[in-house]
Amino acid sequence: MKRATPLLPGSRLGVCAPSARFDTEKLNSGIQIIEALGFKVKVPEEIFKKKRYLAGDDIVRANVVNDLFQDPAIDGIICARGGFGALRILDHLNWNIIKQNPKPFIGFSDNTAILLAIIDETGNSVIHGPNVVSFAHAAKETIDAFYKSLNGSLNIIDITNGRIIRPGMCKGILKGGNMATISHLLGTRFQSDFKDAVLFFEDIGEPAYKIDRMLTQMKMAGLFNGIRGVITGSFENCDNYEYLEEILYEIFEGYNVPVLSGLDSGHGKVNLSLNMGARIKMDTKPARIYWS
Repeated sequence: MKRATPLLPGSRLGVCAPSARFDTEKLNSGIQIIEALGFKVKVPEEIFKKKRYLAGDDIVRANVVNDLFQDPAIDGIICARGGFGALRILDHLNWNIIKQNPKPFIGFSDNTAILLAIIDETGNSVIHGPNVVSFAHAAKETIDAFYKSLNGSLNIIDITNGRIIRPGMCKGILKGGNMATISHLLGTRFQSDFKDAVLFFEDIGEPAYKIDRMLTQMKMAGLFNGIRGVITGSFENCDNYEYLEEILYEIFEGYNVPVLSGLDSGHGKVNLSLNMGARIKMDTKPARIYWS
C-alpha cells in the first residue's frame, strides 16, 4: 500500500461532494474548524450543483474528484457529506489519475464506496474520517484524531469501551466502513477484497435484523474468506442493539478470528479517524489497535 504524504498546517484540502446535497451553513462551519487547525481549504463551485437528492450530475461529481486528485496545488481531499450517490460515480472516476497522485482522501458513510475502491483499484491508503459537515458539531476527540491522522501521528487507539466478542490478536490491512454501503457493492466489479484484512463495520438507523441480513449475505457471498479479524464501530439508532454482539459472534464464529466491538468511529458522537489500507495490529485483551 502507498501511504500518502503526511499533511502539516498550511497544506491545502480540496472539498468534493460525491454523494448527497448538503447544508451550506454546516459546510461553512466545518470549513472554519478545518481552517482553525491550520489547513487551507479549496471549495470548487461545482459542488453546489443540485440534482434531486444528489450534489449535481454523476459526471460533475466525479470530475470534481478527478480534478482535485490531478491538481498539484491540492494536498488532500475531503468529502462534503455522505447520504447517497457515491456508488453512482465509481465508473466515472479516473483510476489512473488517482493512482498516480496519492494524497489523503477523507470521508465516511456513503463515501465508503470510494474509500474501498481507491484501496482496491490503486493500492493507495485512505482515511475513514469526518465529512466536512460533520465538523459543525464534532467532539474534540473527533477533531484531534482527524488532525493526527493527517499528520501521521495517530498510531494507537485504545478502545476504552471495547467489548470482546471473540478474544485474540491479529495483524492485517484495515478495510471496511459503512455496512450497508459495503453490502450494496456485492456483485459489482467494485466488490471489495477482504482477504488478509482486519474488517471494520459501522452503520446508522439499521435494526438488528437488517444488520443480520447484510452480514449473512456477505458471508454467503464469500466476502469474509481469509479475513484476519473484525472490529466494529458505532451503530447509532439501531433498533434491538442488544442483539448485535450475539449476531456478530454467530456470523464470525467459524472463521476463528478475534472480534472486538466498541470503537468510537462512525455516526456516533465521536468519530475517530482511521487510516485504512494500512497494516494494523489488533489485540482484544488491551482493546487496542496499532498502526505499523
